[in-house]
Amino acid sequence: MKKGLTALAVVCFMVTSVFAGGAKETVVINSAADLDGLKIGVVSGYTGEAWCQDNLPNAKLSSFKTGVDAALDLKNGAVDAVVLDELPAQKIVDQNSDLTIVKDNFATEEYSIAVAKGNTELLDTINATINDMKSNGEYEALVNAFMPVDGNIVIPETIPTSGEVLKMGTNAAFAPFEYIEGTKKVGFDITMSENIAQDAGMKLEVIDMAFDSLIGALQAGQIDFIAAGMSVTPERQKNVDFSQPYYSSNQVIIVRK
Repeated sequence: MKKGLTALAVVCFMVTSVFAGGAKETVVINSAADLDGLKIGVVSGYTGEAWCQDNLPNAKLSSFKTGVDAALDLKNGAVDAVVLDELPAQKIVDQNSDLTIVKDNFATEEYSIAVAKGNTELLDTINATINDMKSNGEYEALVNAFMPVDGNIVIPETIPTSGEVLKMGTNAAFAPFEYIEGTKKVGFDITMSENIAQDAGMKLEVIDMAFDSLIGALQAGQIDFIAAGMSVTPERQKNVDFSQPYYSSNQVIIVRK
């Protein structure tokens, strides 16, 4: 969810047909450069939204709470495309055969965990856990579990945590990082946060809320940290402190086939 992109056509998709002045007009999206002037779905608070605001002055943006909601409007023809992070976008396309992805040279962005400004004790604990997981193989196992090559996710067993409550804020609509499976909140970030809580000797509590409410909740002390596929941006760094990066991603464009 980071800003920055140069236009590079990868493949041409015939996105939609509309009637304008009685004539049938075909809208074609080859790259992000073709989005300006169209109706674009974004998720409120994501850097995809910020990128569209900065780079598509003639586009009409529709903000949604989740990528799934944006994709539904895309399927219904209310928007022409959706700009979203690659892995959540791929999950949506995998479940909707009438949608596909157009890639472009979006800048690589880094996901990190956010804590309140000055909370160095918790930040040190989080960084130590990330380092330990990367060195002992747990991080690689987590990637293989939630981002398997064959697409068959195997959700790890819940890691037991106990002690004083440690509140993780997230937006559980961002598979495979955080999402609802049955009645449980699961995902890459959830399991990683269980590791963090266990290392801290605390009991993890997962609090689900709108993505654009997370930083405010952190500043108000309603949650202790944010793990929600959140990218580091200069604007966010004014309000929170970030851990070391734990995952690299890119934006993509979802269109109708």
